Amino acid sequence: MTDGPLSLPARLCLLAWGSARPTAAGTGHPAVLVRAGALTELAQRGLLTDEDGIATPVDLDARTGDAVLDGLLELVHESCPHPWRTWVTLRARVTLDAVREQLVAGAYLRAEKKRVLGVFPSVDYALERVAAVDALREETRQALQGPPPVAETSWRDAALVALAAAADLLPERDVRAHEQRVEELTERAGGTAPGLRKIVREVRTAVAAESTASVLR
Repeated sequence: MTDGPLSLPARLCLLAWGSARPTAAGTGHPAVLVRAGALTELAQRGLLTDEDGIATPVDLDARTGDAVLDGLLELVHESCPHPWRTWVTLRARVTLDAVREQLVAGAYLRAEKKRVLGVFPSVDYALERVAAVDALREETRQALQGPPPVAETSWRDAALVALAAAADLLPERDVRAHEQRVEELTERAGGTAPGLRKIVREVRTAVAAESTASVLR
């Protein structure tokens, strides 16, 4: 994928920004998607594990060096135990805000300060590196459609497609035409660490449920 150092939640945030759906403005839907990406990456790194359905830190002193991931790891550590699906939505805006700050620092987004009703301070975010997002979307399309075999797809690319498809960020016609490949990519994303397959399925289901709920609201 373009801009390799970017984490899975950062890539999902940018992909949402590049989507035709207006999901990047800070509503609950992109926050849930970004949180799901952060949980998946922490699990893939072996820093969160599944204990009877509960998201559990493996090492209370472990850190990734990524402010977004470390912030979520600390939040899980300091909070009451919760299952994965709860963590996908619980205070998900905290992770989204952290990702956007990270993307501003990397010059992917631009922060624009404003005042609501002329009084309350607020911040709008604008896409700065359009070409990078266009490249990300194209490479996501290639991961979805092939020709590279699923087995040669990196876990992060596979997870990106699996979660983006659950969030309806990818063209519906393409997802329908490649349903089997989406399932294989989901398996690929969950097959790189012990217990990860169950976790990927859990967070992906939560993202899909939120996506459906947002349409019905």
